Amino acid sequence: MATQKRRNGKRSGKANPAEDEAVYQAILHALLEGKLKAGVKLAEPPLADIFGVSRERIRKVLHRLGAERRLEMIPNRGARVPRPTLDDVRSVYEAHRVLEAGVLTQLVRLVDDALIDRLNAHLTEERAAATRGDRAASVRLSGAFHVHLVEALGNPDLSRFLSDLLSRSSVMVSVYEPATDSICAVDEHGAIVEALSARDVARAIAVSREHFLHVESRLHLDDVMPAAEDLTTVFAAVKPKRRKR
Repeated sequence: MATQKRRNGKRSGKANPAEDEAVYQAILHALLEGKLKAGVKLAEPPLADIFGVSRERIRKVLHRLGAERRLEMIPNRGARVPRPTLDDVRSVYEAHRVLEAGVLTQLVRLVDDALIDRLNAHLTEERAAATRGDRAASVRLSGAFHVHLVEALGNPDLSRFLSDLLSRSSVMVSVYEPATDSICAVDEHGAIVEALSARDVARAIAVSREHFLHVESRLHLDDVMPAAEDLTTVFAAVKPKRRKR
């Protein structure tokens, strides 16, 4: 059995959290970069070959991404990149608008110079990522902006709600939004910070609402089924570490 697991240089199924995390991050990065198209199947055998690990280890990572709602797990068919419908998109972004309106209503009572400084520092990171064309960082930082707002309230339940929404919407943005639109989101975040700085809750909510509507409108959904993805090409930058014989 042990010999079979080591065949073709693949590692055994023995627990290796660091390696599991590296595979998880590589697949997540490809998702956020928009390198994996909507509807593409992530089959275990080719991924096991690419990363030099067992199928069991790949399955564990895929199920983790599925639990985070970044991938869709289909019984007896495996994992695939979500292919949300127009109704799915509308539902997620309506939830974003409603949640953030409540967050801003509470936050405007607590806002101080320290929070504004943190938000402005974050905006600087967002602009830098957009300018250098770092798609994955832009998507991650865009979501993190809204996390900063929620976490300023110190309510773990609200943070969990937002985390679930961001897991879904970040994939929607990565797959369906043109990369050239990333800078728009930074400017819209900046307008929210300006409204908070002025303690203008009505303005902050209005800008936030328009921001989420704009993001939703920038998602280019289509009904064309994707061609089979060449996963080896997608993960070309990944250099699997083979087990020494």
